[in-house]
Amino acid sequence: MAAAAAQLFRGAVRAARGPPALAAAAAGRRALGSAQPGVSAGRGCRRAALAAAGALGGLWLGLWRRHQAAMAASEDDDEEEEELRQRFMAPPVSGLRELRRRRRELRSRMELLIMETQGEVCRALAALDPGATFAVDTWERKEGGGGISCVLQDGEVFEKAGVNVSVVFGLLSEEAARQMRSRGKSLKAKDGKLPFCAMGVSSVIHPKNPHVPTMHFNYRYFEIEEADGTKQWWFGGGTDLTPTYLNEEDAVHFHKTLKEACDKHDLKLYPKYKKWCDDYFYIKHRDERRGIGGIFFDDVDSPSKEEVFQFVKSCAKAVVPCYIPIVKKHCHDSFTPEEKLWQQLRRGRYVEFNLVYDRGTKFGLLTPGSRIESILMSLPLTARWEYMHTPPESSKEAEILEVLRNPKDWVH
Repeated sequence: MAAAAAQLFRGAVRAARGPPALAAAAAGRRALGSAQPGVSAGRGCRRAALAAAGALGGLWLGLWRRHQAAMAASEDDDEEEEELRQRFMAPPVSGLRELRRRRRELRSRMELLIMETQGEVCRALAALDPGATFAVDTWERKEGGGGISCVLQDGEVFEKAGVNVSVVFGLLSEEAARQMRSRGKSLKAKDGKLPFCAMGVSSVIHPKNPHVPTMHFNYRYFEIEEADGTKQWWFGGGTDLTPTYLNEEDAVHFHKTLKEACDKHDLKLYPKYKKWCDDYFYIKHRDERRGIGGIFFDDVDSPSKEEVFQFVKSCAKAVVPCYIPIVKKHCHDSFTPEEKLWQQLRRGRYVEFNLVYDRGTKFGLLTPGSRIESILMSLPLTARWEYMHTPPESSKEAEILEVLRNPKDWVH
């Protein structure tokens, strides 16, 4: 387009120089007395041609500026894409260009958020355990979608740390639909089929040192299309801490950081989701919680999609500041063989909850084409079960059990 405008401009300039035919015509008009004395018709034509050339020159300049702006925008887009690539652990499931093309859609924004969260957490963990590296495993689901699993094993600080992203879509299995209906979802299928899209980031971090707590977080978005074409959507997630030994200062820091993230949106959210967390991570057959809690929520679809997304974003951004300072504080603490043994026994409880009660594990196992290795990434490398083990009264082990059986308010 700019080249065509330049060609027009050059043609107009040539016309302004006055070709011979134009001069001859002007002389004829003067001989017939059609021109005023001292006025040249040829000059008038040249002035008109110069005016036309000026107009075309302005057009060409405008097109050139537009072209330069487009080139600059393209360069900015390339720089932004490169910046995003450096922040991610692997290319997104939906493709970076597609996500940026549809950046205003919430599904694209959520996928970008979970990708950024995965990268932020992996980099923070790797910085604490420089001798270890994350294995980055991208996978595809033949029924639709895929994911990125990042797992660090046998480090100096972390025995096992996994941070997974999954973006899957297709048709909901009957078992998964039944599980959702049991939670009050009214799902109207068409010919028994329910198209769905689910995406999320999830992580479980098992440190080696028994004085560094295990941490879990998960933030997800779900969308289902019903028989009449309407879409149900909701968000879920949370962050929780599972210490082997109680450190009240750590507990306060962890809960206070999560409360601050919740309070940005509504002061009622933290107490509501803290209690939900205590209730959800209850190991019924042991009559104790998995850990000292945090926040947990599910099936959240109000007040609006945008408002809930912004809340989820705040919670995801709180993961690193709520946990990493605790790891730094204790990762080099000394410990005894007896303390390591207690850690292994508590990890047995962690396994029990995840395999018997956890919704995410159940949904994954009930979804056709799920990647089992990624689902069971949450399990520790080592755990232990002993018959009828009971810690001595007034011991540090008994202290944490008391809190697990009777949850505390850590921020008031």
